[in-house]
Amino acid sequence: MVNVLITGGKGQLAQCLKGQFDKAHGVNAVYTDVEDLDITREQAVLSRFEAAPPDYCINCAAYTAVDQAESEPGPAEAINAAGPRNLALACKEHGATLIHLSTDFVFDGRKKTPYTESDKPNPQSVYGRTKWEGEIAVADTLDTHYIFRTSWLYSPFGKNFMNTMLRLGVEREMTRVVDDQVGTPTYAGDLARVIVRLVTGEIRPAYGLYHYSNEGQASWFEFAREIFEQAGLPGAVEPIGSEEFPTPASRPEYSVLSKEKFRMATGLQVPGWKSSLGLALAKRESAGGGDR
Repeated sequence: MVNVLITGGKGQLAQCLKGQFDKAHGVNAVYTDVEDLDITREQAVLSRFEAAPPDYCINCAAYTAVDQAESEPGPAEAINAAGPRNLALACKEHGATLIHLSTDFVFDGRKKTPYTESDKPNPQSVYGRTKWEGEIAVADTLDTHYIFRTSWLYSPFGKNFMNTMLRLGVEREMTRVVDDQVGTPTYAGDLARVIVRLVTGEIRPAYGLYHYSNEGQASWFEFAREIFEQAGLPGAVEPIGSEEFPTPASRPEYSVLSKEKFRMATGLQVPGWKSSLGLALAKRESAGGGDR
């Protein structure tokens, strides 16, 4: 039996993991959230590991209020930087493997070709900086780790861009979306499938840092337009520039991630973002509308 501890258990990636771990044989997955395990408290993390040492810890916990972090950096620093360090220390003490999730926001977005794992991060926001600090803490503390950087994550569960567009496409005649920020939408169900395959031993890449997002690229406007088209929404979507929608935190203008290292290490192909969007919409429909 493989014992797995998952933090951030109420989030969309954890919900996707649950749907897949429930069907996996030989896995005992335990889901925690801040009420059960506050990863910012080192002693609480160590005590939890001592009581029930896992074979794998999957850190889905993150502070993702990107704009709020600019004026209130403390929670982001605690959850995104100190929290992963605490988990890495506990994993090291108990011989566990840590699977940690990071973000395309560690890059400044000035490149025009897909970012590789060897490109140096240069975050332009508190959120991006603290996520990078979390990566460093994990890598410096624990050898047996995997760090997956991903981008534009969405699913049928919780608050995300897809669910917001599905709501606005019904409520409004016109929805305006920025068209000068380019990245790759990533279905959390695809990322969850990769993590489950890793835990169950179906794939065995070397420890370290990997990029994983769906294939292809799009602007937020193009992503929204595809959601509207595939879902058959009655409203319309209009492109605007970022200057028309100012935010406290800077967003990367270009943050497409190269998956070449991941493909070489696992032998897996990465689905295109449009086909995965169709799967997510179908999953949401079968779940009765998502957001649960």
